[in-house]
Amino acid sequence: MIGNMWFLFIFGDNVEDRMGHFRYFFFYLLAGVCAALAQMFISPHSHIAMVGASGAISGVLGSYLLFYPSARVLSLVPMGYYSRTVEVPAIFFLGLWFVMQLFTGIVPLAAGISQDNGGVAFWAHVGGFVFGITTCKLFDRGDRG
Repeated sequence: MIGNMWFLFIFGDNVEDRMGHFRYFFFYLLAGVCAALAQMFISPHSHIAMVGASGAISGVLGSYLLFYPSARVLSLVPMGYYSRTVEVPAIFFLGLWFVMQLFTGIVPLAAGISQDNGGVAFWAHVGGFVFGITTCKLFDRGDRG
């Protein structure tokens, strides 16, 4: 939950500025619905309830990637006992995040392991992110250079 709010805090305000409050509100809701549908499509017989905003936030991340690919994201890089902060392009940071979500969703699916183990709805993340990338231009106010 804290991670979701942190990602929304970092990326959400820029996307909201780009779309405007009203459009952003509907974009966020639709991203959440599409994310849930993606998870339900992959695990149609799941008896685990999906609760949370991570799919909708993933939509915000996808739109941020398309709107601001060269923006710099301050990232913590753990190196054993030592950690360091570095600035990386948003396209790298969010691209790596998406690949991690996709990989974490594919591995159990490919291995025939049940997706009903609770925890994180990785396919909701993938679905929300794809929704964000593919539809964010429709929600763009168009008054930004």
